[in-house]
Amino acid sequence: MAKTRQGKRDLDAYTISGTNKVVRAGDCVLMRPSDTDTAPYVALVEKIEADLRNSVRVRVRWYYRPEESVGGRRQFHGVKELFLSDHYDVQSAHTIEDRCTVHSFKNYTKLEDVGAEDYYCRFEYKTATGGFTPDRVAVYCKCEMPYNPDDLMVQCEGCKDWYHPACVNMTIEQAKQLDHFLCSNCSSGDDTKRSQNTFPVSPMANGKVRQLLVHFHMIKVGCLLCLLHSIWQYIFHMTH
Repeated sequence: MAKTRQGKRDLDAYTISGTNKVVRAGDCVLMRPSDTDTAPYVALVEKIEADLRNSVRVRVRWYYRPEESVGGRRQFHGVKELFLSDHYDVQSAHTIEDRCTVHSFKNYTKLEDVGAEDYYCRFEYKTATGGFTPDRVAVYCKCEMPYNPDDLMVQCEGCKDWYHPACVNMTIEQAKQLDHFLCSNCSSGDDTKRSQNTFPVSPMANGKVRQLLVHFHMIKVGCLLCLLHSIWQYIFHMTH
């Protein structure tokens, strides 16, 4: 353990109080909120330190839930979705309740069983501006929404695009019974070739999708020209 300034020293690990679970820098943890009605906060541990009185504190980088961001929770945000923020903090290690895992979006969609400790992150969030990185995301279906892994989608065997059952006048129960599916555009063609493969598990397994600039907060009037420019660039890219 290396000495640091002001009598503090770095710790390699910390054992969560009342458990045998060990936390190290780089781990994700659940931290106890002051309000018992609030869900545990999720944080990435950057460093673990102890002072001369052996009081252990952790330097963390907070994950935000969608409802904690400027734009709030949207339809495509999953229940277990988090945003890695640029909000850093120092907290007492005693507030750590448990370890958890924040998966990449791609890895999360591959999980066969999602546990209570499993979360995912596909965006970084800038708390000062309400901006996101990346600012582009794949969209699907007629509604042109990003993929929500909590929602069932069906894949058209013709165009390979994915659709929400409700967007193609179908119930979830009907969608689960499908062996094959063709969207309205593809079903009107006589030369449609059906794939003999089974449906991929999720849209993440599909290859090429359109990219659109996604804004998670209301667009101000002053940004309208920027938005029009982005749309023009998108149309130019798709037609060349």
